[in-house]
Amino acid sequence: MSIVAEAPGYIQVFSDGSVKRFEPQIATASIEPYNGYMSKDVIIDSSKLIFGRMYLPESSIHQHFPVLVYFHGGGFCIGSTTWLGYHVFLGDLSVASKSIILSVDYRLAPENRLPIAYEDCYSALEWLIKNIEFEPWLKRADLSQLFLSGDSAGGNIVHQVAIRAITSEVFRGRLKALLPIHPYFGSEKRTELEMDNGSAGGVEMNDMFWRLSLPQGSNRDYFGCNFENAQLSLAEWSQFPAVIVFVAGLDLLKERGVTYAEFLKKKGVKSHVKVVEAEEQAHVYHVFHPESEATRLLQKQMSDFINSFRK
Repeated sequence: MSIVAEAPGYIQVFSDGSVKRFEPQIATASIEPYNGYMSKDVIIDSSKLIFGRMYLPESSIHQHFPVLVYFHGGGFCIGSTTWLGYHVFLGDLSVASKSIILSVDYRLAPENRLPIAYEDCYSALEWLIKNIEFEPWLKRADLSQLFLSGDSAGGNIVHQVAIRAITSEVFRGRLKALLPIHPYFGSEKRTELEMDNGSAGGVEMNDMFWRLSLPQGSNRDYFGCNFENAQLSLAEWSQFPAVIVFVAGLDLLKERGVTYAEFLKKKGVKSHVKVVEAEEQAHVYHVFHPESEATRLLQKQMSDFINSFRK
Protein backbone atom coordinates (compact mmCIF):
# COMPACT_ATOMS: atom_id res chain seq x y z
CA MET A 1 0.00 0.00 0.00
CA SER A 2 1.59 3.27 -1.14
CA ILE A 3 0.96 6.96 -0.45
CA VAL A 4 -0.68 8.60 -3.47
CA ALA A 5 -1.16 12.09 -2.02
CA GLU A 6 0.32 13.83 0.99
CA ALA A 7 0.46 17.15 2.80
CA PRO A 8 3.23 16.42 5.32
CA GLY A 9 2.04 16.74 8.88
CA TYR A 10 -1.62 16.99 7.87
CA ILE A 11 -2.87 14.20 5.59
CA GLN A 12 -1.83 11.04 3.76
CA VAL A 13 -3.99 9.33 1.14
CA PHE A 14 -3.15 5.71 0.31
CA SER A 15 -3.54 3.65 -2.84
CA ASP A 16 -6.39 1.63 -1.32
CA GLY A 17 -8.38 4.84 -0.76
CA SER A 18 -7.80 5.04 2.98
CA VAL A 19 -6.93 8.37 4.56
CA LYS A 20 -4.83 9.28 7.58
CA ARG A 21 -5.07 12.76 9.09
CA PHE A 22 -2.67 14.26 11.61
CA GLU A 23 -4.35 16.68 13.98
CA PRO A 24 -2.40 19.70 15.24
CA GLN A 25 -2.95 21.06 18.74
CA ILE A 26 -6.65 21.18 19.54
CA ALA A 27 -8.79 23.10 22.02
CA THR A 28 -11.88 21.99 23.91
CA ALA A 29 -14.98 24.12 24.24
CA SER A 30 -16.02 25.47 27.63
CA ILE A 31 -19.14 27.23 28.85
CA GLU A 32 -16.99 28.82 31.55
CA PRO A 33 -16.09 32.36 30.44
CA TYR A 34 -12.56 32.75 29.09
CA ASN A 35 -11.09 35.95 27.64
CA GLY A 36 -14.58 37.41 27.41
CA TYR A 37 -16.37 34.56 25.64
CA MET A 38 -17.94 31.15 26.19
CA SER A 39 -17.90 28.22 23.77
CA LYS A 40 -19.72 24.94 23.32
CA ASP A 41 -20.05 22.18 20.73
CA VAL A 42 -23.36 21.47 19.00
CA ILE A 43 -24.74 18.76 16.71
CA ILE A 44 -25.99 20.09 13.39
CA ASP A 45 -26.82 16.75 11.74
CA SER A 46 -25.83 13.55 13.52
CA SER A 47 -26.77 11.37 10.52
CA LYS A 48 -24.21 13.16 8.34
CA LEU A 49 -21.67 13.85 11.11
CA ILE A 50 -21.96 17.62 10.77
CA PHE A 51 -21.01 19.40 13.96
CA GLY A 52 -20.35 22.95 15.07
CA ARG A 53 -18.77 25.05 17.78
CA MET A 54 -20.52 28.15 19.05
CA TYR A 55 -19.01 31.25 20.63
CA LEU A 56 -20.99 33.69 22.76
CA PRO A 57 -19.45 36.95 24.01
CA GLU A 58 -20.01 37.84 27.64
CA SER A 59 -22.45 40.68 28.18
CA SER A 60 -23.72 42.39 31.30
CA ILE A 61 -26.96 43.29 29.54
CA HIS A 62 -29.48 41.11 27.71
CA GLN A 63 -28.73 42.17 24.16
CA HIS A 64 -29.15 40.43 20.83
CA PHE A 65 -26.06 39.75 18.77
CA PRO A 66 -25.55 39.40 15.02
CA VAL A 67 -24.56 35.89 13.91
CA LEU A 68 -21.46 35.01 11.92
CA VAL A 69 -21.20 31.51 10.44
CA TYR A 70 -17.59 30.46 9.85
CA PHE A 71 -16.24 27.71 7.57
CA HIS A 72 -12.70 26.50 8.23
CA GLY A 73 -10.10 26.01 5.50
CA GLY A 74 -7.90 23.07 4.57
CA GLY A 75 -8.38 22.42 0.86
CA PHE A 76 -11.70 20.69 1.67
CA CYS A 77 -9.60 17.78 3.00
CA ILE A 78 -8.35 18.83 6.44
CA GLY A 79 -9.25 21.30 9.19
CA SER A 80 -11.62 21.35 12.13
CA THR A 81 -13.45 23.64 14.50
CA THR A 82 -11.33 22.05 17.25
CA TRP A 83 -7.97 23.27 15.92
CA LEU A 84 -6.43 25.62 18.49
CA GLY A 85 -5.79 28.37 15.95
CA TYR A 86 -9.44 28.49 14.88
CA HIS A 87 -10.70 28.30 18.45
CA VAL A 88 -8.59 31.22 19.67
CA PHE A 89 -9.20 33.34 16.57
CA LEU A 90 -12.98 32.89 16.58
CA GLY A 91 -13.37 33.25 20.33
CA ASP A 92 -11.51 36.56 20.24
CA LEU A 93 -13.44 37.62 17.12
CA SER A 94 -16.75 37.02 18.89
CA VAL A 95 -15.63 39.46 21.60
CA ALA A 96 -14.23 42.04 19.18
CA SER A 97 -17.28 41.99 16.90
CA LYS A 98 -19.87 41.39 19.63
CA SER A 99 -21.25 38.51 17.57
CA ILE A 100 -22.41 34.97 18.12
CA ILE A 101 -20.23 32.73 15.96
CA LEU A 102 -21.07 29.26 14.66
CA SER A 103 -17.99 27.43 13.35
CA VAL A 104 -18.91 24.45 11.16
CA ASP A 105 -17.32 21.01 10.88
CA TYR A 106 -18.40 19.76 7.45
CA ARG A 107 -17.53 16.41 5.90
CA LEU A 108 -14.11 16.26 4.28
CA ALA A 109 -12.73 15.03 0.95
CA PRO A 110 -11.54 12.77 -0.54
CA GLU A 111 -14.06 10.56 1.26
CA ASN A 112 -16.74 13.21 0.66
CA ARG A 113 -16.03 15.14 -2.52
CA LEU A 114 -17.66 18.39 -3.57
CA PRO A 115 -20.40 19.51 -3.54
CA ILE A 116 -20.93 17.74 -0.17
CA ALA A 117 -19.06 20.46 1.77
CA TYR A 118 -21.37 23.08 0.23
CA GLU A 119 -24.46 21.09 1.15
CA ASP A 120 -23.26 20.49 4.71
CA CYS A 121 -22.48 24.16 5.28
CA TYR A 122 -25.80 25.32 3.88
CA SER A 123 -27.50 22.90 6.27
CA ALA A 124 -25.73 24.74 9.10
CA LEU A 125 -27.63 27.90 8.11
CA GLU A 126 -30.87 25.95 8.11
CA TRP A 127 -29.98 24.59 11.57
CA LEU A 128 -29.82 28.16 12.89
CA ILE A 129 -33.36 28.90 11.75
CA LYS A 130 -34.78 25.58 12.95
CA ASN A 131 -33.20 25.85 16.39
CA ILE A 132 -33.83 29.50 17.20
CA GLU A 133 -36.41 28.45 19.82
CA PHE A 134 -34.52 25.44 21.15
CA GLU A 135 -30.85 26.43 21.41
CA PRO A 136 -30.49 28.74 24.44
CA TRP A 137 -27.63 30.76 22.97
CA LEU A 138 -29.61 31.43 19.80
CA LYS A 139 -32.22 33.20 21.91
CA ARG A 140 -29.57 35.93 22.10
CA ALA A 141 -29.20 35.94 18.30
CA ASP A 142 -30.49 38.47 15.79
CA LEU A 143 -30.88 36.29 12.70
CA SER A 144 -31.84 39.30 10.62
CA GLN A 145 -28.14 40.17 10.91
CA LEU A 146 -26.45 37.11 9.38
CA PHE A 147 -22.87 37.05 8.07
CA LEU A 148 -20.75 34.35 6.44
CA SER A 149 -16.98 34.04 6.74
CA GLY A 150 -14.28 31.44 6.27
CA ASP A 151 -10.70 31.09 5.17
CA SER A 152 -9.14 29.39 2.15
CA ALA A 153 -11.50 26.54 1.19
CA GLY A 154 -13.89 28.04 3.74
CA GLY A 155 -13.82 31.31 1.80
CA ASN A 156 -14.79 29.33 -1.28
CA ILE A 157 -17.65 27.75 0.68
CA VAL A 158 -18.85 31.21 1.74
CA HIS A 159 -19.44 32.08 -1.92
CA GLN A 160 -21.27 28.85 -2.73
CA VAL A 161 -23.48 28.96 0.37
CA ALA A 162 -24.36 32.59 -0.39
CA ILE A 163 -25.43 31.69 -3.93
CA ARG A 164 -27.87 29.16 -2.54
CA ALA A 165 -29.04 31.46 0.27
CA ILE A 166 -29.95 34.39 -1.98
CA THR A 167 -32.35 32.16 -3.91
CA SER A 168 -34.09 31.02 -0.72
CA GLU A 169 -37.08 32.83 0.78
CA VAL A 170 -35.87 31.74 4.23
CA PHE A 171 -32.67 33.77 4.06
CA ARG A 172 -33.77 36.66 1.85
CA GLY A 173 -33.08 39.85 3.74
CA ARG A 174 -31.23 38.04 6.52
CA LEU A 175 -27.84 37.57 4.84
CA LYS A 176 -26.10 40.93 5.16
CA ALA A 177 -22.54 40.33 4.02
CA LEU A 178 -19.72 37.91 3.22
CA LEU A 179 -16.21 38.09 4.68
CA PRO A 180 -14.06 35.51 2.81
CA ILE A 181 -10.43 35.32 3.97
CA HIS A 182 -7.80 34.26 1.39
CA PRO A 183 -10.45 32.37 -0.64
CA TYR A 184 -9.37 29.17 -2.38
CA PHE A 185 -10.52 29.36 -5.99
CA GLY A 186 -8.93 28.07 -9.16
CA SER A 187 -9.28 27.36 -12.86
CA GLU A 188 -7.50 25.47 -15.59
CA LYS A 189 -5.97 28.80 -16.60
CA ARG A 190 -3.14 29.82 -14.27
CA THR A 191 -2.73 33.23 -12.68
CA GLU A 192 0.61 35.03 -13.02
CA LEU A 193 1.55 34.13 -9.46
CA GLU A 194 0.77 30.50 -10.10
CA MET A 195 2.83 30.47 -13.29
CA ASP A 196 5.74 31.99 -11.40
CA ASN A 197 5.03 29.62 -8.49
CA GLY A 198 4.89 32.74 -6.32
CA SER A 199 7.14 33.76 -3.46
CA ALA A 200 5.19 31.37 -1.23
CA GLY A 201 5.14 28.42 -3.65
CA GLY A 202 2.47 25.77 -3.23
CA VAL A 203 1.00 25.35 -6.72
CA GLU A 204 1.52 21.58 -6.60
CA MET A 205 -0.09 21.38 -3.16
CA ASN A 206 -3.09 23.41 -4.33
CA ASP A 207 -3.49 21.13 -7.35
CA MET A 208 -3.31 18.07 -5.12
CA PHE A 209 -6.12 19.32 -2.88
CA TRP A 210 -8.25 20.08 -5.93
CA ARG A 211 -7.65 16.57 -7.27
CA LEU A 212 -8.75 15.13 -3.95
CA SER A 213 -11.84 17.30 -3.54
CA LEU A 214 -13.34 17.80 -7.01
CA PRO A 215 -15.99 15.35 -8.24
CA GLN A 216 -14.55 12.45 -10.19
CA GLY A 217 -14.14 13.44 -13.83
CA SER A 218 -14.13 17.18 -13.12
CA ASN A 219 -11.27 19.62 -13.66
CA ARG A 220 -10.48 23.02 -12.16
CA ASP A 221 -13.17 24.68 -14.26
CA TYR A 222 -15.80 22.95 -12.12
CA PHE A 223 -18.19 25.65 -10.85
CA GLY A 224 -17.05 25.16 -7.28
CA CYS A 225 -13.46 25.88 -8.21
CA ASN A 226 -13.90 28.45 -11.00
CA PHE A 227 -16.39 31.05 -9.73
CA GLU A 228 -16.84 32.40 -13.27
CA ASN A 229 -18.87 29.28 -14.10
CA ALA A 230 -21.63 29.91 -11.59
CA GLN A 231 -25.09 29.67 -13.17
CA LEU A 232 -26.87 32.79 -11.92
CA SER A 233 -29.01 35.32 -13.73
CA LEU A 234 -28.22 39.04 -13.65
CA ALA A 235 -31.28 39.51 -11.46
CA GLU A 236 -29.91 36.98 -8.97
CA TRP A 237 -26.47 38.59 -8.99
CA SER A 238 -28.15 41.87 -8.11
CA GLN A 239 -29.39 40.22 -4.90
CA PHE A 240 -25.89 39.17 -3.85
CA PRO A 241 -24.88 40.61 -0.45
CA ALA A 242 -22.03 42.97 0.35
CA VAL A 243 -18.56 41.39 0.26
CA ILE A 244 -15.24 42.26 1.85
CA VAL A 245 -12.45 40.02 0.53
CA PHE A 246 -9.34 39.69 2.68
CA VAL A 247 -6.13 38.84 0.82
CA ALA A 248 -2.52 38.42 1.95
CA GLY A 249 0.43 39.96 0.12
CA LEU A 250 2.60 36.82 0.33
CA ASP A 251 -0.21 34.44 -0.60
CA LEU A 252 -0.17 32.48 -3.85
CA LEU A 253 -3.96 32.90 -3.90
CA LYS A 254 -3.90 36.70 -3.66
CA GLU A 255 -4.77 37.17 -7.35
CA ARG A 256 -7.71 34.80 -7.03
CA GLY A 257 -9.19 36.91 -4.23
CA VAL A 258 -8.73 40.18 -6.10
CA THR A 259 -10.18 38.71 -9.31
CA TYR A 260 -13.15 37.38 -7.35
CA ALA A 261 -14.02 40.88 -6.15
CA GLU A 262 -13.63 42.27 -9.67
CA PHE A 263 -15.87 39.49 -11.01
CA LEU A 264 -18.65 40.36 -8.56
CA LYS A 265 -18.54 44.01 -9.60
CA LYS A 266 -18.75 43.07 -13.28
CA LYS A 267 -21.75 40.86 -12.55
CA GLY A 268 -23.59 43.88 -11.24
CA VAL A 269 -23.49 43.11 -7.54
CA LYS A 270 -25.11 46.27 -6.23
CA SER A 271 -23.88 45.98 -2.68
CA HIS A 272 -20.51 47.02 -1.33
CA VAL A 273 -17.56 44.98 -2.70
CA LYS A 274 -14.12 45.70 -1.23
CA VAL A 275 -10.65 44.12 -1.04
CA VAL A 276 -8.41 44.50 2.02
CA GLU A 277 -4.79 43.35 1.83
CA ALA A 278 -2.42 42.34 4.62
CA GLU A 279 0.73 43.17 2.68
CA GLU A 280 3.42 41.29 4.60
CA GLN A 281 1.38 38.25 5.58
CA ALA A 282 1.10 34.69 4.24
CA HIS A 283 -1.86 32.42 3.60
CA VAL A 284 -4.19 31.97 6.64
CA TYR A 285 -1.71 33.66 8.97
CA HIS A 286 -4.54 34.23 11.46
CA VAL A 287 -4.87 30.48 12.03
CA PHE A 288 -1.16 29.91 12.62
CA HIS A 289 -0.70 33.14 14.61
CA PRO A 290 -4.10 33.85 16.19
CA GLU A 291 -2.73 36.31 18.74
CA SER A 292 -0.41 38.28 16.45
CA GLU A 293 -0.69 41.99 15.77
CA ALA A 294 -1.70 41.25 12.17
CA THR A 295 -4.50 38.98 13.38
CA ARG A 296 -5.74 41.62 15.82
CA LEU A 297 -5.92 44.06 12.91
CA LEU A 298 -7.87 41.52 10.84
CA GLN A 299 -10.33 41.05 13.70
CA LYS A 300 -10.80 44.81 13.96
CA GLN A 301 -11.38 45.13 10.21
CA MET A 302 -13.93 42.32 10.30
CA SER A 303 -15.63 43.77 13.37
CA ASP A 304 -15.86 47.26 11.86
CA PHE A 305 -17.41 45.78 8.72
CA ILE A 306 -19.96 43.73 10.66
CA ASN A 307 -20.84 46.65 12.91
CA SER A 308 -21.45 48.90 9.91
CA PHE A 309 -24.62 46.85 9.31
CA ARG A 310 -26.03 47.18 12.81
CA LYS A 311 -29.50 48.67 12.91
